[in-house]
Amino acid sequence: MMYSSRRKPVLYFKDDRRASLCLLWAFSGPVAFGLPITLGSNKANRRFRWCAGTSSCCQWRDHSGQHGSYSRFLSRKCTVWKLFGFCMMFVLGSLLWVQLTCSGDISQTAVGYSHFPHQPCPIEKQESSVDDPSWGTHKMALIVPFRERFEELLVFVPYMHAFLNKKKIRHKIFIINQVDRFRFNRASLINVGYLESGNDTDYIAMHDVDLLPQNEDLNYGFPEEGPFHVASPELHPLYHYKTYVGGILLLAKKHYQMCNGMSNRFWGWGREDDEFFRRLRTTKLQLFRPKGITTGTKTFRHIHDPAWRKTDQKQIAAQKQEQFKVDPEGGLINLRYKVESRQELTISGAPCTVISTSLDCDLSQTPWCQFS
Repeated sequence: MMYSSRRKPVLYFKDDRRASLCLLWAFSGPVAFGLPITLGSNKANRRFRWCAGTSSCCQWRDHSGQHGSYSRFLSRKCTVWKLFGFCMMFVLGSLLWVQLTCSGDISQTAVGYSHFPHQPCPIEKQESSVDDPSWGTHKMALIVPFRERFEELLVFVPYMHAFLNKKKIRHKIFIINQVDRFRFNRASLINVGYLESGNDTDYIAMHDVDLLPQNEDLNYGFPEEGPFHVASPELHPLYHYKTYVGGILLLAKKHYQMCNGMSNRFWGWGREDDEFFRRLRTTKLQLFRPKGITTGTKTFRHIHDPAWRKTDQKQIAAQKQEQFKVDPEGGLINLRYKVESRQELTISGAPCTVISTSLDCDLSQTPWCQFS
């Protein structure tokens, strides 16, 4: 079989039997099967050759009279598999090259640049408070009582970290995760957060995980004159009574200690912040609230979905009557808990400390701490 053209190479085969033609791709360029292509006389173009499927070799000749022969590489039956194998070898070789290159970079970093911090993946750049006097000297412990609200936590931590950085508030976020078998106890978890927050913070923010501030004029700074209720009744999306101090409340640590923390008697949902309001009045601490905020109930975004995750409002035994009473002795002094683990996590570039905690319950004093 022969194909000829004035400006195309002449290819003819030793074996004249009918067979499929295969194009070898030895360097680079488009791949075509069973179709003649125009080739020049330069050596690069001669890398492409036609072979008969049943012959052991093929020959070529161009218009200048030069000719030669090549051994057949691909057979009719194995063409697809050999091409697949070639591609796999190319991919594996590329991956090996990338691996060796990265290993070399890591080795170089370890040997010559070990003083640089390792950053495994890029994260959004945040303002740093290190050696910047404009951030002030105070540092907040943002305490979040928590249980199983992971979808809210994934939104809350990066949002608050960015919000506080923008306002230049030094802070550490503490997620106090209740892992025992008792009902949720928000007040006790805040007590745990206060005790576990360390000596490098001088004020706390009691902060619900489902409440996000939307107004940058809100003050999260050090409450030097007294407790500062950020989520005041006229701004909170749900609760508007005058004695409400829940949601987000800032206190200097010395003031929280003066109150003996919060009562540990409140298992389930609600009432613990109302009892804490009475403690503030008992200690004669003046409560401050935001001024000049014009966004009303749109000041905060409430991300909790009550249809998906219902609050525990069940009243057991004498719980309702007892929780309206003042607890003058309970608080930090009778808190009983155990830290099961302490983990430093990063959520979308935002650092936080998760303290998994088991609370203890005196069934003789608060039998409503469990459902049965």
